[in-house]
Amino acid sequence: MDAPHGDDLSALSPWAPQLARTFVSLASDIAIVMDGAGVIRDVARASDAAGAIAAADVGGWIGRRWVDTVTADTRAKVQQMLDDAGATGLARRREVNHVGAGAPIPVAYTVIRLGGGGPLLAVGRDLRSVAAIQQRFLDAQRELERGYWRTRQAETRYRLLFQVATDAVVVVDGASLRVLESNPAASRLFDVGADQLRGRPFSGVFEASARPGVDELLRAAVASARPAELHAPLRDKVARVTVSATPFRGEDAVRLLVRMRAADERPASDLATTLARLVDNARDGIVVTDPAGGVLLANPAFLALARLGHEAEARGRSLGDWLGAAQTAALLQSVRADGVAHHSRLTLGAAGAPGSTAVDVTATLLADGDQERIGFTLHPAAPVASAVSPPAALAAAIERVAGELGHAALPQLVREVAQLAERHFVAMAVQRAGGDAAAARLLGLSVDGLRRRRRRWGRRAAPAEDPRSEP
Repeated sequence: MDAPHGDDLSALSPWAPQLARTFVSLASDIAIVMDGAGVIRDVARASDAAGAIAAADVGGWIGRRWVDTVTADTRAKVQQMLDDAGATGLARRREVNHVGAGAPIPVAYTVIRLGGGGPLLAVGRDLRSVAAIQQRFLDAQRELERGYWRTRQAETRYRLLFQVATDAVVVVDGASLRVLESNPAASRLFDVGADQLRGRPFSGVFEASARPGVDELLRAAVASARPAELHAPLRDKVARVTVSATPFRGEDAVRLLVRMRAADERPASDLATTLARLVDNARDGIVVTDPAGGVLLANPAFLALARLGHEAEARGRSLGDWLGAAQTAALLQSVRADGVAHHSRLTLGAAGAPGSTAVDVTATLLADGDQERIGFTLHPAAPVASAVSPPAALAAAIERVAGELGHAALPQLVREVAQLAERHFVAMAVQRAGGDAAAARLLGLSVDGLRRRRRRWGRRAAPAEDPRSEP
């Protein structure tokens, strides 16, 4: 057969060993001279620089078949190159692995035949340096991916905790689009008590021009069974909020879990760091659990309340280990049915045991992809002050009213006793909760309703307290 490209290289046959050394010195790492049967007659290799093929690796090659110097999985490639060079005078580049003194040595070879019956010259490039670069690239890529996923996990972690701590949440009936339940953040956002929101059309808290759009958002979420979102201005406020509605099925009907946040909020350049600072500095205990109450995430305030040193000590355990199995089960049942649940003065820790704490708990369903999560906010309840209107004082006041028996009609006596009891429980709630807004929630009243009662008694009402300042 003719030489490649029609060139007759037979004149170079006697100079094959010298050509091998020239190739190695100019542009390759190894060159092998073989006879027509593929038996090695000479080997030239690059100098013993770092990364070069060592003399020990090629020792004993002369006199052996080239195919016997490579690993079993690449022998077919060697035989193919020998066949191609014998048939056409040139074999295209292929990568093979030589059996080395240590690990296999990857080499890319091109084979040329010097003349019709001349020797074969295989010129190779050691791929270990290339493989090392590729491996470093892969390692760097994996590290970047690990860093990316660590960042994503941190963002997810603090986004969930941040939602529990700050997001205004309202549960809306999917049929009537009226408010069923809301969390304290929603009351602060709308400047109304939870009892004033309950039963009202949800769109009523927005400007009149935005209400049709809000109603359409809610209907679309119910119809498609998928989350929906829009921006809308609040009634009598400059602020616009982002409204996100996620459908879920309660015990008997489709409901919507509606979250609201300021529309001008933008993700920080380092979201995880920003949210971490806000959540970790929160004084309320914040916990995210799975549907069964198993702790997934917790902030430092919860760890302090639970007297734990590290989050790993809480993760995987049931929240019932601290709130009690019965209390936790009741909370979980309520939040799965209603989307939001409030329980006041639950005991964190064994009741009466050293270190136990009374807490007010709000639980909220969270949207985390396709997985159901439940967020808990635990706020330390104000201690009950026994010095204000103790039961003995109330009993003495009732005894004084009883002294009027025979001088006043029964309806009047009953009204006086009712007023005494009302004032007693209101004073106790204010001291226990530490403020009018929280006291109103304990009593099931609006803040305005609480203050009206106090004004009716002829007492000077406490200084007006903005519900949004409530911790």
